[in-house]
Amino acid sequence: MKKIVIFILMSFILSAFIFAQQSAQDKIPAEVTFHNFPWGTSLSDFKAKMGEPASAEINNGLQSLIYDNIRVSGFPVFMLVYFSKNGLEGGTYYFLTYDIDQLMRCYSELRQELRDRFGPTSLYNGILRELRPYQCVWDLPGGFVHLSVNTRQGEPET
Repeated sequence: MKKIVIFILMSFILSAFIFAQQSAQDKIPAEVTFHNFPWGTSLSDFKAKMGEPASAEINNGLQSLIYDNIRVSGFPVFMLVYFSKNGLEGGTYYFLTYDIDQLMRCYSELRQELRDRFGPTSLYNGILRELRPYQCVWDLPGGFVHLSVNTRQGEPET
């Protein structure tokens, strides 16, 4: 009788593990874009939709634009966008938080939103979470997404 109970329990655990693995593999990541613009969007097309930036500069062959008064997931941000000769290459949001409560609410809500969209991340799970408690990274086929709290400045950034 004891062997039957152990066998049933082990079968249940194995089934749950296989189901979890299949669910993770079945999840196709959402397309990675920046501010709803696909990678490679031209500088002129970006400006036509977003308007003129607050600031612009060229550094190491990349054209960077800075926009302020932008909202992302309900939070105020200023946004840096980078363009090469091939179009949109990357971007960064700097979330404007003014105290630790806003900071943690912002990070927690964004982390959950990104997990819902892209699935789990290795920096969020297991021992790595203890080593990097305020970082999440998704390395996806269509792009790289990084959410972290900059503890020196106290601002989360993606």
